[in-house]
Amino acid sequence: MREHMLAAIAAASGLDALEACRVEALGKQGTITALLKTLGKMTPDERLVQGPLIQGLREAVANGIAERKATLERAALDARLASETLDMTLPADAPMPGTIHPVSQVMDELAEIFADLGFAVATGPEIETDWHNFSALNIPETHPARAMHDTFYLQQGIDAKAAGTADEKTTFSLLRTHTSPVQIRTMLSQKPPIRIIAPGRTYRSDSDATHTPMFHQVEGLVIDKGITLGHLKWTLETFVKAFFERDDIVLRMRPSYFPFTEPSVEIDVGYTLVKGKRVVGGAEPDGWLEILGSGMVHRKVIEACGLDPDEWQGFAFGCGIDRLAMLKYGMDDLRPFFDGDIRWLKHYGFSSLDVPTLSAGVGA
Repeated sequence: MREHMLAAIAAASGLDALEACRVEALGKQGTITALLKTLGKMTPDERLVQGPLIQGLREAVANGIAERKATLERAALDARLASETLDMTLPADAPMPGTIHPVSQVMDELAEIFADLGFAVATGPEIETDWHNFSALNIPETHPARAMHDTFYLQQGIDAKAAGTADEKTTFSLLRTHTSPVQIRTMLSQKPPIRIIAPGRTYRSDSDATHTPMFHQVEGLVIDKGITLGHLKWTLETFVKAFFERDDIVLRMRPSYFPFTEPSVEIDVGYTLVKGKRVVGGAEPDGWLEILGSGMVHRKVIEACGLDPDEWQGFAFGCGIDRLAMLKYGMDDLRPFFDGDIRWLKHYGFSSLDVPTLSAGVGA
């Protein structure tokens, strides 16, 4: 029976004929399947003799079928390669082009603008300590920003505080609520003068059309001798004009409060109404939009970083990158930034070839 079946398998001229051999031998009604069913009716002594023979037959046939199938498939592929041709003159299918996310585009624009002003780009961890995120920035324990409804605290830090083993300088306790900790880490690791921007992801417990639990911020820091509010005003005016690519930008500075700056100012940009939509710019604004917060770095922040505030002064500012993108490119809802909808990205995305440059224009 083995010789007969293996001969039939070797003689199979195609995959269909080979499949017929398999069904005849190993199918539900196949010869070998019928032999396997007889094992249950045999005595133990008979099964001891016949079992290995039947199993050996089954394995030999299964191996023969597998080997013959591989041979037939190789022969079919060789025949196909020999007969088919590929017309190399035909144009290739155009791949779906990827696009740059508006947040990435605006980050590149900011880096280009501030690089021209002598600023470096600094980064830091997104999981932070209480000290870097709050205490070093003159934010006391009782400040609302530390409340659970604003800040994502990590269980590791909560457990450490409960056990009394938390060190606010070294225990990573939360997701950073702003990129200001990068300013602290830079002042601790780098001697003045300092000129940096710190773009990156930040996290707060908030979600609506203009807020998301994860969003992007960019903060700027200058530490040097003789720095005044006038330097801050000129820097921000230069930045906003370059970013919106208009010279008729009008800024308004309003007194405000931030624990890490003193004095603190909110920056509003003038807008004009064009067909019912707000457009940034215009010598005679129709209204004002708040775009960022800023101020002179607080003495306590400078002292926390080991510097003498009587010798070194500085200014800082911060704004939401997502909102800058919305304002510049006409988006009215922040949530689609993170939905992953390819249609939205095709519409608002940017070509990877549109690299922002001051000479060609930072926008697209």
